[in-house]
Amino acid sequence: MDIIPSNDFSFYDQVADHIFMFGAIPSRFNKLSSKLKNIDLYFAMCRGYQKDGFDVTPLEMTKWFDTNYHYLVPEFEKNQQFKLNSNKVIDEFNEALKAGIKTKPVLLGPFSFLKLGKEKSTDFNRLDLIHALLPVYIELIGQMENTGIDCIQIDEPCLSGDLSHPEQQLFRAVLTELFGSFPSIKFILTSYF
Repeated sequence: MDIIPSNDFSFYDQVADHIFMFGAIPSRFNKLSSKLKNIDLYFAMCRGYQKDGFDVTPLEMTKWFDTNYHYLVPEFEKNQQFKLNSNKVIDEFNEALKAGIKTKPVLLGPFSFLKLGKEKSTDFNRLDLIHALLPVYIELIGQMENTGIDCIQIDEPCLSGDLSHPEQQLFRAVLTELFGSFPSIKFILTSYF
């Protein structure tokens, strides 16, 4: 193998990892965030939390396209804020590098991250959040570049579906800005099915 991936391991699923990494944790978990370690908060999102007088429901689970695999569905609010909340992608790269393996980290792309989610209210379209999410992807990739990462795989599985013309235009604009921000990084764009 010439290019070995990293950030492809998950305790639950890749989408849950990105929900946590980009701070898109639903507000019902706010009361737990000061009481739990990060890993316990992560699993509370995945399985719910019914201890210590709390009864917090988990994120909804749905099928990954038409497969028997499932993922946790991101929940988005109209004025959703995103922030880097985890260094998992960089930590796993550094762990492999210490073992003598320079990896290609894998990220779920910003378009598919939003497209795989759902709105918690009816007065907005979750794809409108791209303008809040994209700067956080750029911040993350900037940190990755500063760590010595020079090749990144961006998974955009939603490209395998039928996209409207406005969605196609949005996707092009997002990837043009993202890739254009890092001319020295080799990006590998992938889709599935």
